[in-house]
Amino acid sequence: MKAVIMAGGKGTRLGERTLDTPKPLVPVHGKPVLEHQIDNFARYGIREIWVVVGHLGEQIEQHLGDGSQYGVSIRYIREDRPLGTAGALHGMKEALGESFVLAYGDVVFDVNLYKMIDYHYAHHWLGTLAVHPNNHPYDSDVLKVGVDGAVQAIYPKNEARSFDYRNCVNAGLFVLRSSIIDHIAPDTKQDLEKDVLTRLIKEGAIGAYKTTEYMKDMGTPDRFDKVQAHMAQGVVHAKNLSQKQRAIFLDRDGTINRYAGLVSHPDELELEHFVVDALKRINDSPFLCIVITNQPVVARNMCTEEEVEHIHDRMETLLGNEGAYVDDILYCPHHPDRGYPEENIAYKVACSCRKPDIGMLMQAASRYNIDLSASYFIGDTTVDIQTGFNAQTTTVLLGTGLGGSDNKYAIAPDYTAQHLLEAVDGILSGAFGPRSESEYAQHS
Repeated sequence: MKAVIMAGGKGTRLGERTLDTPKPLVPVHGKPVLEHQIDNFARYGIREIWVVVGHLGEQIEQHLGDGSQYGVSIRYIREDRPLGTAGALHGMKEALGESFVLAYGDVVFDVNLYKMIDYHYAHHWLGTLAVHPNNHPYDSDVLKVGVDGAVQAIYPKNEARSFDYRNCVNAGLFVLRSSIIDHIAPDTKQDLEKDVLTRLIKEGAIGAYKTTEYMKDMGTPDRFDKVQAHMAQGVVHAKNLSQKQRAIFLDRDGTINRYAGLVSHPDELELEHFVVDALKRINDSPFLCIVITNQPVVARNMCTEEEVEHIHDRMETLLGNEGAYVDDILYCPHHPDRGYPEENIAYKVACSCRKPDIGMLMQAASRYNIDLSASYFIGDTTVDIQTGFNAQTTTVLLGTGLGGSDNKYAIAPDYTAQHLLEAVDGILSGAFGPRSESEYAQHS
């Protein structure tokens, strides 16, 4: 496997930082972005790297040299005139082998590339895009992804959106089959997403690799400062999926959105107070933020699973517009009790995913390498507390929503909080410490 880094941009949005320095050489936590990328490639056995240079490219070549100081081999593609993020690849098919990794030179990432490459090889796609939620989806290229992982559409960042959408953003890291180069015109300036991938998406040839790992462009002053802080705090490397993750699991109704009974339409969803600030704090921490919710509205035939997805589109749009996100949403559409005239019999089944069973948490733990014993479950019902206890997480009961008044289980939470922000502050400050094994045994 070889890699290509697109490092030819001017970086005008960074202002004075890039007047005399190419953007990929701007230091983040004492080391240029390019060196962080090369380190990540080398860690996963990728030691042949091509760097596409243009603006101030001689500085990049002089700084990196032949790559021997990093334990890799670096060669350069010099653009006499800008050819965009796709044009420079034309003519490189033979040099790059069957598949290659491509990264944009302004993205700081720490990714388990073994997992991403294995995922790419397990599918038939010409290209696999690393995707994730971010805190500015409104000015990012957002993807619509099917249940099979195929990308169905790109909503470009420079086009107005009058609809709700999932916070699923192209991160600027790709695994591409070299045959994709056959779709790039020679000696022509072309954008990889707009001119190549968009066309191939319509043919079902592009897939998405969803990950919670750290991938953030540092192309504006605000984003640069945030990446600097995250690097200094150890957040960047902590989110690599080769390491055990800690998660804050959240109930949905009464925790994220205001309790309004069974929500069956996007217009019925309204965010709880302090939720945006709470999620922003989780997003800036090493913790993952994963929603675990029962949605019996499907079993009761109040809406379809597709309509539940539309409700989650609304939730993610509202959060994204405020600069917050959740890493994933898992829901159970089932309900075991039968006998209602309007029910959807296909969903009236006993299952292992419906809370307080822990099927959804086990699925998340497997997908994201989560240590449940170092994680938390926050919700507004005794069902949530019982779920957290069953999964051996530490539990926090909120005063919002039902505030524990459902009384379905005679179980006490490890901690209580008035609202989500207070709970998150308690966790991140260390005031709500994780439950020990002995405390769990005593509690049981």
